[in-house]
Amino acid sequence: MARSIWKGAISFGLVHIPVSLQSATSSQNVDFDWLDERTMDPVGYKRINKTTGKPVNSENIVKGVQYEKGKYVILSEEEIKAAHPKATQTIEIFAFVDYPQIPLINFRKPYFLNPGRRGEKVYALLRETLVKTNKVALAYVVIHTRQHLAALLPRESALVLMLLRWPGEMRSVSSLDLHESAVHPDLTAKEKAMAERLVEDMSSDWDGDNYRNTFDENIMALVEEKAEAGEISAVHEADESPEERKSADVIDLTELLKRSLGKKTSAKPKAKPSATKTAAKKPATKTRKSSAAKG
Repeated sequence: MARSIWKGAISFGLVHIPVSLQSATSSQNVDFDWLDERTMDPVGYKRINKTTGKPVNSENIVKGVQYEKGKYVILSEEEIKAAHPKATQTIEIFAFVDYPQIPLINFRKPYFLNPGRRGEKVYALLRETLVKTNKVALAYVVIHTRQHLAALLPRESALVLMLLRWPGEMRSVSSLDLHESAVHPDLTAKEKAMAERLVEDMSSDWDGDNYRNTFDENIMALVEEKAEAGEISAVHEADESPEERKSADVIDLTELLKRSLGKKTSAKPKAKPSATKTAAKKPATKTRKSSAAKG
C-alpha cells in the first residue's frame, strides 16, 4: 500500500471529509546512478561558481530572481517563506464544473484520495454525486507549502485529486508559428475520406496492459543477465528515514449538507490570493467530450 503524503480534509459548504493523499502513479523509469568506476563510490554534485569554477559554501549562497539580464533581486529565506500560502490541510472546493470544460492539456499529476475513519459515507456521497452529474469539483490545496489548483473526479470506487496546471502557465496556440497551409489546409474530399478510413481501421479500445515501456524492460533484462553472470559491484548507501508529516484533526459533518444548501448564495466564489496571478481565472471553454469522469 502506498504511503500517505498528506492528510487533511475535503471541504465544501459546511461538510468536511477526512482524507489522506496517496500517489496514483509509480515511476517505471530505470534509475541510473553516477559511480566512480575506480572505487564504485557514488558520485554527487558540487555547488560551483559558474564564473570561477570554484566550490561555494552553503552559507555564501543566496536566492535571487533575475529582474533584468544580468541583474537580480535577492530574497531572504524569511521573505520567501512569508510568500508561501498558509498550509490549511484542507482541499477547499470552490466550484463544480462540467468535466469536458477542463482542457486535457491542463491535467498534471493524479493522486488517490483515501477516506479517513467516519468519512466513508460522505466520501461515497460526493463520488456518486459527481458520477450522476458528470461534474468535477475545482479546489485549492496546499502541498509542501505550494498552492495548487486541482480537480476532484471519480475513478471506479475512489476519488482522484488531479493537480492542474494554472491557466496562466499554458501557452496559447497562437505562440506557434503555424504556416497558413497548416491552419487552413486545401484538402480534397478524397483525402479526407481516406484519412477517416485509416483512423477507423486502426481504432481500438483502450487496453492499458498493451502499452509498455520497452526501453526499461530491455535495460532491466540486461541488468538481470549481468547479475546472474556475477557482474555485480557493491556500493555503500546511506540509510534514509522518511520525514514524518503532521495531520489535522477533522470531523465528519454529513448532517451539515442541509445547512450548506441553506447558506448557498448567488455570489460567485472569490479566488484565494496566490503568488500565481492566474488563480482566479476560469477554466477554458468546452473541449472534446471525455467519459473519464465517470470512472
